[in-house]
Parts: sequence; structure tokens; C-alpha cells
Amino acid sequence: MITQLNPPLPLQTAKGTGWAHFVIDYGPEYDLVWVVFMDKDGACWSVPNPEVRMQFNWTLGRRKPEPAAPLQPAATEPHPAAANVRAFPRGSES
Repeated sequence: MITQLNPPLPLQTAKGTGWAHFVIDYGPEYDLVWVVFMDKDGACWSVPNPEVRMQFNWTLGRRKPEPAAPLQPAATEPHPAAANVRAFPRGSES
């Protein structure tokens, strides 16, 4: 099913910002697909639902999220239980 959005929705995509004019629903086994016309060059892209976000809008309370803290490197110390693990050789297979 294809639905025309009135008014169009401003979205952020991997290709940049644009306006979604349609949304396509192929059913319960598929992601929604947004038909987005890009601000930069007017190109039309069909973007799967997990790859779109609403544009930020200060007036409506959709502010840019704070940048996440960088991930810390994994600890190099082995888990305490790993010190008690014994490796037993496999018996010869006949």
C-alpha cells in the first residue's frame, strides 16, 4: 500500500536531508519504505525505515542529541573464572 503524506515530512537519510512525500508498506514481513526527495539535488530515493530519522526541529523539541561518549577499549585482563579452566586432551578416535 502506498500512502501520500500531507504534509510531507522532513527526514534525515544517509544521502542527506530531504522531504518524504510517500510511504510504501509492503506488509508485515518488510520495512516501511519512504519516498524521499533530496534537498541537495531533488533526487528521489526510496529509503528503508531503519535508515531514516526525523530532521531536528528546535521549535518542536526535536533537538540534536548530545554526542555519545567514545567507547572505552576492552579490558585486557582475563575473566577470573578463566584462570580455573583446564584443557583436557581429546582421546584418539578409532
